[in-house]
Amino acid sequence: MLRRHQVLGTWVSTGPAAAFVDTVLQLGAARSSAYVCFANVHMLVEAHRQPAFGQVVNAAAVVAPDGSPVAAAVRWFGGPRQERVAGMDALPLLLQEAARRGQSVYFYGTTPEVLAALTARAQAEQPALRIVGSYSPPFRPLTPAEDEAIVASINAADPDLLFVALGCPRQEQWMAAHQGRIRACMLGVGQAFLTYAGLERRLPVWARRLWLEWAYRLWLEPRRLWRRYLLTNSRFVWLITQRLGQRLLSTSSHQQIG
Repeated sequence: MLRRHQVLGTWVSTGPAAAFVDTVLQLGAARSSAYVCFANVHMLVEAHRQPAFGQVVNAAAVVAPDGSPVAAAVRWFGGPRQERVAGMDALPLLLQEAARRGQSVYFYGTTPEVLAALTARAQAEQPALRIVGSYSPPFRPLTPAEDEAIVASINAADPDLLFVALGCPRQEQWMAAHQGRIRACMLGVGQAFLTYAGLERRLPVWARRLWLEWAYRLWLEPRRLWRRYLLTNSRFVWLITQRLGQRLLSTSSHQQIG
């Protein structure tokens, strides 16, 4: 059972990586129409800034601490020491365990080229894995008829796990909107498709431990990400500092009263 601890209003799940994998596979085996979020700094700030999106994230069955700062913040706000559980790391672990347990998977999102590379690697690394389908939706809002057709197609394929890569917050909103309609455990894994497919490199482990992955992503896509990282990271630091300050003041006041 994964326990939850609140960070900036978002209930982040905690536990070892193996427990996250097992929980997700159990949700898949139960054909639970649930969804899993991988929360980084951007997601937490957006959830704090937009209450409606915050409700979407908090309604997830699991909210994994995708970013190192998020994992660290769990401890800062009184939770246990928590390791990072990134979607990029969880995807290969989940595919491996799904193959071992005989569970099936479906890939939804990105482009046909990415899906082809992703599927090829998954089949090569996990020959026993049952990949029951993949679909690259158009980069525009779907009509109700198109959406119904996609839902029917996914349910006909009958996957245990449905991996969704549409980017935050679109993929989380998509999963929430399809809860109760798709009979699978849905996982919003974002950039994990690209990295697993070998189309985007990751930083070495030592650099990730220094929380430098955001800088690497900014270097890869400066025009798209500079505003997000400048505003989002700064807001995260300010919010965390503010909350920790309030926590210290509250603790100090209680001690004085005692």
